Amino acid sequence: MRAMLEQLLESAPRLTPTAILDILLMALLIYQGILLIRGRRAAHILSGIAVVMVVYGASVFLGLMVLRTTIEALAPYTAFALIVMFQSEIRRFLARIGERKWVSFGSRLESREVGDEIMLAVNHLAAQKIGALIVIERDIGLRTFIESGVPLDARVTRDLLLSIFEPGGALHDGAVIVQGGRLAAAACFLPLTMNPELSRKLGTRHRAAIGVTEESDCMAIIVSEERGTISIAATGELEMDVPLERLALRLGLPQASASPGSLAVMSREVRRP
Repeated sequence: MRAMLEQLLESAPRLTPTAILDILLMALLIYQGILLIRGRRAAHILSGIAVVMVVYGASVFLGLMVLRTTIEALAPYTAFALIVMFQSEIRRFLARIGERKWVSFGSRLESREVGDEIMLAVNHLAAQKIGALIVIERDIGLRTFIESGVPLDARVTRDLLLSIFEPGGALHDGAVIVQGGRLAAAACFLPLTMNPELSRKLGTRHRAAIGVTEESDCMAIIVSEERGTISIAATGELEMDVPLERLALRLGLPQASASPGSLAVMSREVRRP
């Protein structure tokens, strides 16, 4: 028995630095894939494929020729079916690989003034319980969604954002997209997330924010008109009930802008007539 174990160990492949690197890279790809399909319909599709594979194995073991032949006849078309079913996940996975930074989730604004104006507007909208959706473009372009709205190409200011999201206004519905430090378009249509669990719990504005962050690396800021709370969506994940300090940090503002004193000044400025 001992000799068999020694022979088995000798015949096993050696763990070289190249093999370690190969294993780590493969583990990283698998991890990224799991993050992309976690909580989405793709997970249920993979579960169904696993069930089919188990049935095929059982048909081979039990000698069920008809069932085995049917599954083998459908197997060549599986690759095309997977591409169709997982097209959004594949696109999201390739976009994540093409990002310049995998671990950076903070937004990169062109200037501190843009972040301050967004902070002032969001603070006022939340206090007045006015619904809003502001999307900030990062590395992956949002031109498709910008073209779906009303082009503006204007400087980002608090007054302009408040005017856009004024209830009853022509541009109230839809999202505002900030591109390159400027307000590119308003009333933009965004894709809704296909996550069935989130669809039952969240409204259209929150689902649209998650949907666009699933397609790109942008960050979306949502103000709820029902509760007056602030939420942040990024990489397909939603962070709810975000305080102003947290929002300032996610906007990449300096610590001074995120301090309680500065935020108090912002609140007083918003209350001015």
